[in-house]
Amino acid sequence: MKGLRTDGTAIRVMAVDDSPITRKMIKKALEPEGFEIIGEAGNGRDAVELYNKIKPDVITMDVTMPIMDGLQAAQVIKKQNPAQKIIMLSAMSDNDIVAEARAWGIVHFCAKPFKPEEIVEKILRVVSE
Repeated sequence: MKGLRTDGTAIRVMAVDDSPITRKMIKKALEPEGFEIIGEAGNGRDAVELYNKIKPDVITMDVTMPIMDGLQAAQVIKKQNPAQKIIMLSAMSDNDIVAEARAWGIVHFCAKPFKPEEIVEKILRVVSE
């Protein structure tokens, strides 16, 4: 199972996306591989609040969301914990968004729609760094 560390514990993931369907797709891709989805949020504000309670290993974060977008939420989280692993998800390939995310130390991106194996491989790459 790819979602397990060498000590047998699951890699803990928080899925943040305003689309419940996308969050479900992430769960369906990760859980069979042994990853543990420890939290979900539908907007950036809720993501920040949940992050402070659960401290996941990796966050998958949609860029475009209501209330607080993913870039703003990622910035707040990165200020609190610069080492936090975040993968930005976006249906758009906007160079300005990528540049802003990189300025905050977010270097991993996954284009939507994604294949299940893509999100699995991205998370494994992020965790191994």
